Amino acid sequence: MAEPGKRQKTVIVGAGPVGALAALYAAQRGHDVEVYELRSDLRDPSTTPLNFTKSINLALSERGINALRHFGRPSLLEKVLFETVPLKGRMIHGKTPSGQLTEQSQAYDIHGRTNYAIDRGGLNKSLLDELEKLPNVKFFFNHKLTGADFKKNKAWFTIPRGKSSPRQIDEEIEIEFDFMIGADGAHSSVRYHLMKYTRMDYQQEYIDTLWCEFHIDPKEVLPGEDPESRFRIDPNHLHIWPGKDFMFIAIASFDGSFTCTLFMPSSEFHGLAQSPQTSLIPFFDTYFPGVTSLIPPSSLIDSFTSNPHLPLISIKCSPFHYSSSCVILGDAAHAMVPFYGQGMNAGFEDVFVLFSFLDSYSQSSTSPSQSRAKALSAYSAQRTEDAHAINDLALQNYKEMRADVISPSYLARKWLEEKISVWIPGLGWKTKYSRVSFGNERYSDVIRRSERQGRLLVMGLLGFLAGPVVVGGLVWWGRWRRGLGRGVGLGRWWDRVLGGR
Repeated sequence: MAEPGKRQKTVIVGAGPVGALAALYAAQRGHDVEVYELRSDLRDPSTTPLNFTKSINLALSERGINALRHFGRPSLLEKVLFETVPLKGRMIHGKTPSGQLTEQSQAYDIHGRTNYAIDRGGLNKSLLDELEKLPNVKFFFNHKLTGADFKKNKAWFTIPRGKSSPRQIDEEIEIEFDFMIGADGAHSSVRYHLMKYTRMDYQQEYIDTLWCEFHIDPKEVLPGEDPESRFRIDPNHLHIWPGKDFMFIAIASFDGSFTCTLFMPSSEFHGLAQSPQTSLIPFFDTYFPGVTSLIPPSSLIDSFTSNPHLPLISIKCSPFHYSSSCVILGDAAHAMVPFYGQGMNAGFEDVFVLFSFLDSYSQSSTSPSQSRAKALSAYSAQRTEDAHAINDLALQNYKEMRADVISPSYLARKWLEEKISVWIPGLGWKTKYSRVSFGNERYSDVIRRSERQGRLLVMGLLGFLAGPVVVGGLVWWGRWRRGLGRGVGLGRWWDRVLGGR
């Protein structure tokens, strides 16, 4: 622990967006911050991403924006938002029985709020550049965490020396720290070592869906033409080609290109991989109409055969911390499938919520390590429930995106909930999507309130359908009572009713 009068040393493992934001929050509070990253400098174009893809587009929503806003540097948030593309809704692609291509826009929010498409690499660069300006931050790239003692607050990293000789081994260094934050992704080394010190419940699930990346190139913009013409399709929508059991999506990049992703069961990938030259284009023309006019068939086949077919993992664990020395954030704590666009946003919110707890408990009269231990315990207890909730929502939203978006019942409920939110604003009625993407209420509360709304809708529908039956029953009851009042015996009256007299 830090000695009296000495600044706290906070070590961040992982220099991705979540780790970089955590480092900014720690540095802002006067900590001596050291950032350790397994890869080379992530701002270097030659650095290979962990998923081996060229680029990833992310959806930045209110939760992520709120975390950036509370960092307290408006210029950083302005820079990040300047390089985004607003996403106002989904564009559902299909075709009529006659073969005509169709597009159906589905707004995310009846009040006009939007998400923002952003390039992961560009966002990461902005955060790391901001960190580099701070005098109390040091970077250590190409450092692999190989050991940690969370009781003695020590950690060990290896540094590659190069392989000029077969016998040459990596250099190992030992460091001390007051507080370690693990933001090193789904296959977290920090989490692996944390498990040795706390009784962690851990659940890992691979869903039977793989993904592969494709690209729509931008149009060439001639002098004098509208810069927006660089986009081949509407840039302000998440484009979805639903296939019930699979789907193809496209999301715009600031440069006019679109990053596209095919999500499909592994058996379908295996089948297409047997003869992609002959089977891939007919498959796309059947299930994803119009895509082959946006991506040349040769490029489509090349991307399918050369880009990896990667798995999707969902991870839940609890707790997220040990004593006062360590906590894990982002994918290290709750990796999720990407179908709600909340992975990065939840990670950013982790940072905001964590430091809110740390700030709150730092006002106590106990020692820094004791107050930090209480803050981490409170954070872990609250955040675990919310992390599990958004993991479940992300899994559920896959079915919505690949199938339900063309379901009449889904569209009817969405329309009704949005209208209720406008017609009777005092009820606080919102769609589940708007609660997740355009608000900051806890994910677990989103589920509870959405389930309550669902029950009320069902009750209202049953009441509407049962209305004629109830009215008919009241009329029948009134006639029966009048029959008794005229002295007609019950048996004789019932015979008359049955006999139609």
